[in-house]
Amino acid sequence: MNVIPFDWIRIYFWDLIWSIVVTAIIWTIYRIFSGFLQRKGTQLELEPHIINAIRLLLRVVAVVVTTTAVFSIFDISTSIFVGGSALIGAAIGFGSSQTINNIVAGFYVLISQPFKVKDYVKIGDLEGQVEEISINYTNLYTPTFNLLKVPNTQVLGSRILNMTHEGYIKYTYQVSFGHELNEKQVNEKILTPAIAEFHEYCAGGEYRCPEYYLYSANRLEMVYMIRLFIPKGGARILYTQMPELTEIIMKYYDGMKPK
Repeated sequence: MNVIPFDWIRIYFWDLIWSIVVTAIIWTIYRIFSGFLQRKGTQLELEPHIINAIRLLLRVVAVVVTTTAVFSIFDISTSIFVGGSALIGAAIGFGSSQTINNIVAGFYVLISQPFKVKDYVKIGDLEGQVEEISINYTNLYTPTFNLLKVPNTQVLGSRILNMTHEGYIKYTYQVSFGHELNEKQVNEKILTPAIAEFHEYCAGGEYRCPEYYLYSANRLEMVYMIRLFIPKGGARILYTQMPELTEIIMKYYDGMKPK
């Protein structure tokens, strides 16, 4: 005789009630521990990605404990759980290998720490300030003032340049000048006064003064490297002050051109 759903509910009514109660208790405990972790992590000034990794482990433990408790209440053999897990694992393995690779890569990034949250980095051809490191993605705040999610598999497969040291974003970019001006003119009449003006009025003298040096020269141009020093976490400042410095440099350069 087939058991209709209503009869099944009547037979296992108390098992259902206990399952709901146990699940609620376990997830309440999880939420309490999660909140405690967040507060303690903030108090100890832990990196956000470390807190995220610990929270993920807590979530996995909560799921395993909840599943085991429910199976025990309904007196279901754990072999079914093991078999089901194997089937689910096989399905994931065949259908979501990229996702698994991404998760593994995420754990590697969290553990190896090639960069931290608020570091300014270049990942291959991408650059930006690291806003979050999760299991699947690394979020970058880019020079276009947007958030870019970079898959962690791409992070592992790319060259990483971390431009954050000693509490500063040390960002270097190029400017070029033609040979109608000599090196002394570029140094004394353009770069030195331009950087002094920028440091006094744009940065307000608050930040470390930018530096420059001659990087290369050929028959067409002289290439200088300009290095900015922006406090760590100040990507928005970098994105606004770099074009401001370039504009001041161009103002002095235009003043040197023959009338």
